[in-house]
Amino acid sequence: MPTSPLDLAGKLKEEGYLIDQEAATTLFLALALDKPCLIEGPAGVGKTQLALALARAEKRRLIRLQCYEGLDISKALYDWNYAKQLLRLQLAKSEKWDELQFDLFSEEFLLSRPLLEAIRSPEPVLLLIDELDKSDEEFESFLLELLAEQQVSIPELGTVTAKARPLVILTSNNSRDFSDALRRRCIHIYLTYPALEREISILQSHAPELSQGLIQDVCEFVAKVRKLPLQKLPSVSETIDFARALSALQKDELAYGDLMGTLSVLLKYPKDVAKLEERLKKWDSEGLGRRG
Repeated sequence: MPTSPLDLAGKLKEEGYLIDQEAATTLFLALALDKPCLIEGPAGVGKTQLALALARAEKRRLIRLQCYEGLDISKALYDWNYAKQLLRLQLAKSEKWDELQFDLFSEEFLLSRPLLEAIRSPEPVLLLIDELDKSDEEFESFLLELLAEQQVSIPELGTVTAKARPLVILTSNNSRDFSDALRRRCIHIYLTYPALEREISILQSHAPELSQGLIQDVCEFVAKVRKLPLQKLPSVSETIDFARALSALQKDELAYGDLMGTLSVLLKYPKDVAKLEERLKKWDSEGLGRRG
């Protein structure tokens, strides 16, 4: 357990994640108060990577539930081993149903999914509920018991309480809003794209082989790109890939001529690439990439 926000930031840095002071303070409070932490923000700002780095820093096993439309309890919490139950029925045709029913719905036939696995784990784990906004409101409501009481209810078995309280991290890309009930149960962090100096530090940490000039140019360029009305703004990981792509072309600084053919590393939609190419013509006339 970190002793302060600064201590937490240092541990995360050792795991390759650079966190700002405000987010470090909020995350430290979530740990200190033993509360779930809801991390929101646009795609690609490092929400999931923060959870992964925290699991490594705290030396907790990571259990990840990737949310999607239509996610239900049978995929998230538990299911029954129907094949094994059927075999049990075939081997016990002479038994009374009351006795057999109790046996069929015992832990022997229970299949643990990520949420139940986290609750039943004998050692503390980090439970990552990733992209919760992709699930529906019914599933969100189901999570309330787990978030508030660190327990889940299984009709056939009763209430299962956490053996070792998991650290719960939820992430959202803000594609929909959440209920007040869920928000009350969480401490919140909102992450956005990093400021220029912080993104430079991130690139220096993740791609130390790149020249300082190229890192500076790329980060300044990406900051300008993120101000454009694009379908998908470039993420931090895409910024790193873009810088490495230019380095692979043996470029140590940014110039318009270097960008043709590389923009698909940074942007993922053809319309965005076309829009940026048009904007580059204007930026190039203004001296993009000419330092000094």
